[in-house]
Amino acid sequence: MENLLEQNIEGKIGTQKYLCAISWRNGELLMDEPESVGGKDLGPDPFSTFLASLAGCTLSTLRMYIDRKGWDIPEIKISMNMAQKTEPELETFISRTISFSGNVSGEQKERLLAIADKCPISKILKNKITINTTL
Repeated sequence: MENLLEQNIEGKIGTQKYLCAISWRNGELLMDEPESVGGKDLGPDPFSTFLASLAGCTLSTLRMYIDRKGWDIPEIKISMNMAQKTEPELETFISRTISFSGNVSGEQKERLLAIADKCPISKILKNKITINTTL
């Protein structure tokens, strides 16, 4: 089994409550919690970052498909949120609304909806995930 990333994602936290520095290939992302829960809102919280990953993957996958088809769709927008229920067991619901500029036919919309569900992050989330943690 081969890693999907060339380099590991690295993270660290110091003494400032909730402020995390996450390093990736060639940059650093600050993650924090909103002030309402004790953070300083200096970066996106983990839930926002999680949804941003799905949003970016969806948008890139749609752009790749639209360009390959030669369709005149200059802009794609996405809006996302999530909710959870805890009974009888934890279940998470992600809402993803996609809109397009220009004229998009009903047939194109149906195809683009199917393509959105085929983005790599969607596929990961819809299948079995195993998290192996070591100290």
